[in-house]
Amino acid sequence: MIGGIFSFHSSWKDRQDTFMHKPPPLQCISLNFREFQYAQAMLFAIEEINNSTYLLPGISLGYKIYDACSSIARGVRVALALANGNEVVSASSEAPCTRPAQVQAIMGETSSSPCMAIATVIGPFYIPMISHFATCACLSDKTKYPSFLRTIPSDYYQSRALAQLVKHFGWTWVGAVRTNDDYGNNGMATFTETAQQLGICLEYSVSLFRTDPLHKIQKIVDIIKSSTSKVIVAFLSQHDMNVLIQELSYHNVTGYQWVGSESWIFDSQTAAMDRHHILDGAIGLSIPQAHVSGMREFMLDVKPLNSSSNEMFTEFWEALFSCKFNQSESPAGNQRECTGHEDLTGVQNSFTYMSLMPIFNNIYKGVYAVAHALHNILNCNKTCSNKVQLDPITILQHIRKIQFKTKEGDEVYFNENGDPAAKYEIINWQPTKNGIVDFVTVGLYDASLPADKQLNFQNKSLIWAQNSKQVPLSVCSKKCPPGTRKVLQKGKPVCCYDCLRCAEGDISNITDSVTCVRCHPEFWSNEKRDDCVKKEAEFLSYEEIMGALLTAASLFGTCMTAVVAIIFFRYRQTPIVRANNSELSFLLLFSLTLCFLCSLTFIGRPSEWSCMLRHTAFGITFVLCISCVLGKTIVVLMAFRATLPGSNVMKWFGPAQQKLSVLGFTLIQVIICILWLTISPPFPFKNFKGFKDKVILECALGSAVGFWAVLGYIGLLAILCFILAFLARKLPDNFNEAKFITFSMLIFCAVWITFIPAYVSSPGKFSVAVEIFAILASSFGLLICIFIPKCYIILLKPQNNIKKNMMGKGATKSF
Repeated sequence: MIGGIFSFHSSWKDRQDTFMHKPPPLQCISLNFREFQYAQAMLFAIEEINNSTYLLPGISLGYKIYDACSSIARGVRVALALANGNEVVSASSEAPCTRPAQVQAIMGETSSSPCMAIATVIGPFYIPMISHFATCACLSDKTKYPSFLRTIPSDYYQSRALAQLVKHFGWTWVGAVRTNDDYGNNGMATFTETAQQLGICLEYSVSLFRTDPLHKIQKIVDIIKSSTSKVIVAFLSQHDMNVLIQELSYHNVTGYQWVGSESWIFDSQTAAMDRHHILDGAIGLSIPQAHVSGMREFMLDVKPLNSSSNEMFTEFWEALFSCKFNQSESPAGNQRECTGHEDLTGVQNSFTYMSLMPIFNNIYKGVYAVAHALHNILNCNKTCSNKVQLDPITILQHIRKIQFKTKEGDEVYFNENGDPAAKYEIINWQPTKNGIVDFVTVGLYDASLPADKQLNFQNKSLIWAQNSKQVPLSVCSKKCPPGTRKVLQKGKPVCCYDCLRCAEGDISNITDSVTCVRCHPEFWSNEKRDDCVKKEAEFLSYEEIMGALLTAASLFGTCMTAVVAIIFFRYRQTPIVRANNSELSFLLLFSLTLCFLCSLTFIGRPSEWSCMLRHTAFGITFVLCISCVLGKTIVVLMAFRATLPGSNVMKWFGPAQQKLSVLGFTLIQVIICILWLTISPPFPFKNFKGFKDKVILECALGSAVGFWAVLGYIGLLAILCFILAFLARKLPDNFNEAKFITFSMLIFCAVWITFIPAYVSSPGKFSVAVEIFAILASSFGLLICIFIPKCYIILLKPQNNIKKNMMGKGATKSF
């Protein structure tokens, strides 16, 4: 015996229990033709097995089917009746009470909530229960429902597939409506969890049940109308979807893209109720289409029972053909009388629609699963053993292990949770010209494949809401283009955000970037902030105006020094040239030429050699220059000291000693530079801190101590020279060179004292320009202050260029 529990009625009459008497049986109302189809599918499978010669030979399957009336309490009651064999009579009957054999398995129920209640009750007895349409993922829990199996995939897979479907079309801002029962609540919970992982946000999530008061349904409609999302995920049963469609039609709510679960997406009755085309373009998941040969003909060949004792079937026949048996007993008399020979050929209603053939196939496979398990337990070959004792646990264990193919080639098996393989078809509602909806299969979903290959679309055009061929847009915020980053809006879901432009130096080169990436120090962001471009290398070059002017000044100083040297060489025998060690004068002119030329090493792209050359050449040439000036200053002092009676100082500071002093002073600087270059020499350096969009190419000092030692030694000699010259400035002579040396040293010291703060505060290439300017200014100061007065006398006042005038004591005649 195989039991069956189906809800042939979808509701019951309300009753007021007084608790004074035993409650009467439920009065079931609202015939549900679909459940009759399910029962017919079960009968077809049983009849086919009984007529089979290879499956259960010599064994006949019987059935016992009850109406649960969509009531969980009634479902539990009839399940217990099937388990223990008690007869349940809904009305008084003269038929004798019987006690049929205990059923070996129960087929049904259709909905998840009744299945949970029934499976909880019969689970301890391990009576197998196989559902064809209960999809709640909670039923996979074998600790709670050890004897429950099903031939339809769990909503765990459907919910995840729906989330992937929504993500596939770029909908990140959706609304959700669910049935307020275990099917809807558990299915939507899994969908919500998966959606969050995929970056999908729910603007709202509301629940309803077909028995809810009207004001609650209207409130849901108001929420949908006021929402900004254009996509609605409906995890609803077929009955609840019909209730919602009626209310949406009344308020003329259209233009939304619906995403549906398997309960209603392939239901022709729901499509027929949608007269306002609210669901046109809907997309969702459905059980794969199936064909069972002979089942359609079997269902349409239904005949009424000869016995009038089956009131439910009589009611079904009367509703099917809109007729009435025993017309004379009907007070209304406005219906034709049923003959029992009516033909279904011309009848069009939900019973004659075969759109739910995949579900019929699930029932068919469930019955065959029980039959194959019994076949194995009874050791059937040509005949079956009648000595084997059937017990529920053995039958359940064998059903879990069975694996076979139906006559249509469908493979049937159950996993460890009692679920079949999860495969769905992606259905698109495409309205035709005559107003009938065509359920078009546009893709497949197979949970057994890798995650990136589970969702597959066929090369078919899709129709969207309002017959549009353009994929609707449903986002809280538009995508952030490259060059911007997402910033969440306060108090709103993660899908609602503002797009902020990346800061300077940062980029984002992808859409919807969460963060901006910092460019490499050698690069900088472009105007659009979507790419890093190489920074412009900045250094003092010969091509720019400032570099060209400084180069010209350097060359002019070099030429000017050369002209002075030529003049001095031309008039080298004159007293004014010979008056103060002409050799020192020529050496000073040579060092000044080097000073002018060394400034050129500061111009151009810094390299390893140029960095070491520029500072050391500058330090050595300036020390050579200052040493020559210091030597001339000492000569002036010694010369006037030598004119005093009894003085013999000039023999201690003659020409040889003067040359040695210059060499000694210069050698000290050379040693400092060698130590600097040996320990930590200057090197080319890329400075990224000075400017945001430029990289400054400069020479790093290497050792700051070495740099300041070089400058400090130059400053020490300059100060010493200035002091000696200052002391000798008023010594009597018509041409006392000390006063010009004093003035030149004053300029020299002033230039280099102001150089220090200017050099430290100048950015980039301007610091190099400041150093070049200091070199040129101090060099011009020495050249002009020391040599131009002499050239003036040589060229313009030759009459003063005589020994007598040089030796004169008249200070008032001085230059």
